[in-house]
Amino acid sequence: MGKSKHRLLSLTALLLAVLVSLFCSSFAEIIFEERFEDGWQSRWVRSDWKRSEGKAGTFKHTAGKWSGDPDDKGIQTTTDARHYAISAKIPEFSNKNRTLVVQYSFRLEQDIECGGGYIKLLSGYVNQKKFGGDTPYSMMFGPDICGTQTKKLHVILSYQGQNYPIKKDLQCETDKLTHFYTFILRPDASYSVLIDGRERDSGSMYTDWDILPPRKIKAVNAKKPADWEDREYIDDPNAVKPEGYDSIPREIPDPKAKQPHDWDEDEDGIWRPPKIPNPAYRGPWKPKKIKNPNYKGKWKIPWIDNPEFEDDPDLYVLKPIKYVGIEVWQVKAGSVYDNILICDDPDYAKQVVQEVFANREIEKEALEEAEKVRKAKEEEEAQRAREEGERRRRDRGDDRRHRDRRDRYNRHRDYDDDYHDEL
Repeated sequence: MGKSKHRLLSLTALLLAVLVSLFCSSFAEIIFEERFEDGWQSRWVRSDWKRSEGKAGTFKHTAGKWSGDPDDKGIQTTTDARHYAISAKIPEFSNKNRTLVVQYSFRLEQDIECGGGYIKLLSGYVNQKKFGGDTPYSMMFGPDICGTQTKKLHVILSYQGQNYPIKKDLQCETDKLTHFYTFILRPDASYSVLIDGRERDSGSMYTDWDILPPRKIKAVNAKKPADWEDREYIDDPNAVKPEGYDSIPREIPDPKAKQPHDWDEDEDGIWRPPKIPNPAYRGPWKPKKIKNPNYKGKWKIPWIDNPEFEDDPDLYVLKPIKYVGIEVWQVKAGSVYDNILICDDPDYAKQVVQEVFANREIEKEALEEAEKVRKAKEEEEAQRAREEGERRRRDRGDDRRHRDRRDRYNRHRDYDDDYHDEL
């Protein structure tokens, strides 16, 4: 009876949790969500930017080489050393008085060497066929990799027509698995950056972007008060030097020393034992230290209100968003974009991550198998190169031996000719 009752309570609690989740999600708004399923081309416009120069790359609709789900396709960059630009028009929205969540997945299937993997939110009218690197944007978010040193995660926000990068040095992932990048911006101007559903960093637009002057500044003209006590310990005023302390010598004769048996006072003088440090000597007397009852800590320059600070309660508000775009340049192509999401519900974004990562282990196994195949192919090609090199060396050796025989034959024939000429 007890177990049945416990099981009933557990099921009831689970049902309530599901109902609460459904109730909360009914108030969430999904502004744009792209899984790149059939028909995605009708929502996206490929830009002609850089096409006339022969530098425009194209995206391929594919699940990639080691997706956790072969039916879960994204769009992949295809050609090395190209500019990529594509955008989708979305229902215009404002993040005023609401949380903004921007999220997408990104997988490097190549050794990118140098290139971007970010997305952009665009405001106002955009000629999508001309969308490119010079097109103004309201937000840019995502990885930017170059060599082994630069592994930056950009968060650039536009304010009154000027772009401001985050001051923090955020790092992106560089392995070849799928990773989710999530940016959450709230009405109090606080933000969070998540990777794979886990918070990587957080803070405030007031402090982590140089958009507004700081609220507080240091009072550079402030001086430490004359009566400020910053000595944590002081001499004990009640300490008294022991009587006879100063008469204790630093060194004393070594009590264990003995006069050498061959010592001659007439020749060597009066023998005196060598000196050794006096164990009773404690150095110059100093009063012991005690806690300073008036200690106030180390004095620091105080912070004061910044007279140049003028608050903007709409600091977090972006210009109304009308487009989402991908505009990157890559030395090595092969990156897969997928699962682009713009909404106001962080919980829904987390749910998407969990849904895709249900196949995480399958993806890892597929990557490991692909790496084995790649390494085997590289070894096979290296072996062929070694064999080809050896064959060429043998051919050169055969040619050299043939030339040597020919030269000896010619020298012998010339000798015979000379001999017959003499005769």
